[in-house]
Amino acid sequence: MRCPFCGNDDTQVKDSRPTEDNTAIRRRRFCPACAARFTTFERVQLRELTVLKKTGKRIPFDRDKLARSIQIALRKRPIDPDRIERLVTAIVRRLESMGETEIPSSVIGEMVMDALGNVDQVAYVRFASVYKNFREAKDFENFVETIQTGGDADDLQD
Repeated sequence: MRCPFCGNDDTQVKDSRPTEDNTAIRRRRFCPACAARFTTFERVQLRELTVLKKTGKRIPFDRDKLARSIQIALRKRPIDPDRIERLVTAIVRRLESMGETEIPSSVIGEMVMDALGNVDQVAYVRFASVYKNFREAKDFENFVETIQTGGDADDLQD
């Protein structure tokens, strides 16, 4: 593992242990060149996933991008960071267990919407506003009204 401080390729593992939810291994590392200490996390990756965008473009799946979009939706909401991490891990596991290597972006978006709907309604609406490309206030009104009446929010289109 390369040292993030000095770039030295020869770092030493000082401690390894599983994370609390057993989804990753946390390693404390030491760089003999600059004496810096840092932490890395290793996760099991069942298969290489590719995201199929609406434009037809294929890009490698990026767990960090998924986590960032969920964190943006949950910004300033009273949700524990560990819960966010568990949410991201659950979505990634569902994607990996689908058996497909190419996942349409719409499938990922729906999984995130479902997960956020169960965690925080404000984050759910925030994510939906970007995912469903709301263009004006009326789009928000219609979406929130659909949620409140128990309708299917998937029926709302761009």
